[in-house]
Amino acid sequence: MFRALIHWILSAIALVVTAQLVPGFYVNDIRSAMIAAVVIGVLNATLGFVMKVVTFPFAILTFGLFLLVINASMIMLAAKMVEGLTVYGWVPAFEAAAVLAVLGMLIRSVMKDE
Repeated sequence: MFRALIHWILSAIALVVTAQLVPGFYVNDIRSAMIAAVVIGVLNATLGFVMKVVTFPFAILTFGLFLLVINASMIMLAAKMVEGLTVYGWVPAFEAAAVLAVLGMLIRSVMKDE
């Protein structure tokens, strides 16, 4: 339970950091980031998982880069669902997906050590 809470907070912070780094990707406040972290997590665990399974052969052909397209589409969908998360187009969504992938690796490495 405590690990999930820490992961949620770190994911929200990652969204705020991404908003600072990627032009066209905006998070209004930490509350919006907390909600967006949950929504993006749920979308990736459900619809994103199905899309990744269906497009697995294409992901292999593109050496995994197509997974960023799927993650970008989950971010675009989350932006439509969460007030306070704004994404202006596919390029910022793709860049945000790449930044969030790197930050997610860092978060997982921090969480693994605990």
